[in-house]
Amino acid sequence: MSQTPTKPASAHSQTLSRGIRALEILAEAQAPMTIAELSDALGVHRSIAYRILRTLEDHSLLMRDSAGRVQAGPGLAALARGVSRDLQSAALPELTLLANDLMMTAFIAVWDQHDCVTLFTVEPRHTTALVQHPGTRHSFDVGAPGIAIQSALTREQWEQHAPGRPIRPEAQLAKEIGYAVSHDEVIPGVSSVAVPVSVPGQLPAAIAVVYIRTDTPDQEIAAALQRSAAAIEAELR
Repeated sequence: MSQTPTKPASAHSQTLSRGIRALEILAEAQAPMTIAELSDALGVHRSIAYRILRTLEDHSLLMRDSAGRVQAGPGLAALARGVSRDLQSAALPELTLLANDLMMTAFIAVWDQHDCVTLFTVEPRHTTALVQHPGTRHSFDVGAPGIAIQSALTREQWEQHAPGRPIRPEAQLAKEIGYAVSHDEVIPGVSSVAVPVSVPGQLPAAIAVVYIRTDTPDQEIAAALQRSAAAIEAELR
């Protein structure tokens, strides 16, 4: 009796993958996007993009404005509340304190495959600051948060999660001084200072601030981040 061939274990849903990628693109976008812009970013025909967007819209994962442009919807916030709940609860008071004391946007970043991803963020009150959207991602090899996380990884963790890839030399310096700094690496003209945060049962995260210019020395910013990192780690124990 013949059997129906099974799909290989690596098979995946192209439609689901495109829908998730659409949400990633919208999360990273600085402004609402037209369907044409999103279809170009996805590399699919506009009709396919439209069907994906309609499904996401049905679940409130995106919404359209009066001009028909799309942006991330409130349903994403409901999903995000369940992600790293303990880390979020411990970090948000410290992020709020940092943002308002330093007058900079403060955020928590984590390692996601080969990217550094912003998990949650707080902007300072009563001032205009550089925006860092949750879900923003960039290569793990650039930027202070990625360097800070690299500095806190053991050799075994690095070989397991990034086999064959070199650790940035700046990670060794960050390990020695306790913080990482980057200028013009992710976005031209933008700087960041970051400190690793130990998370029980997970890879290290990073607490960071991002800014265009400041008169505050890197060491002073780093000291504030280190105090917040210690408070978060104590709360997570």
